[in-house]
Amino acid sequence: MKKDKIIYWIATGILTGVMLWSALNFAFNENMKGAFAHLGLPPWFRVELTIAKLLGVMALLLPFVPPRVKEFAYFGFGITLISASVAHLSSGDSVWLEVGHLTFLASLIVSYLYYHKGLQKTT
Repeated sequence: MKKDKIIYWIATGILTGVMLWSALNFAFNENMKGAFAHLGLPPWFRVELTIAKLLGVMALLLPFVPPRVKEFAYFGFGITLISASVAHLSSGDSVWLEVGHLTFLASLIVSYLYYHKGLQKTT
C-alpha cells in the first residue's frame, strides 16, 4: 500500500509540476505568444490553456475534489499532451521534443492507474 502511494505521488508530482510550470510559462513568458503563433494557434488559446491547466492541477492535488472531477482533469491533460505532440510535429518541430511529451504522458498514465488502484482499496 505504501509503495503504491509513493508511486502515485511521484507520478502525480511530475505531471502536476510540469503542467503548473507550463501554465505559468504561458501566462508570464512573452516568448510564448510567438510560440503559439508558430503552432498556428490563436492568442486567446494561450489564456484558455493556462486557466485549464491551473484548474486541472488543483483538481488532482486537492484531496476534497470529487473523483469525477479528477477524471476530467486526467482526460484533459491527456488531450493536452497528445494535442501538443500533434501541433509540434505538424509545425515541423523536432521529433526529439516529443520525447518530453511522451514522458509526461507516461507519468499521467501511471498517476491515473495508481489513482484508481487507491480508490479500489478504499471501497
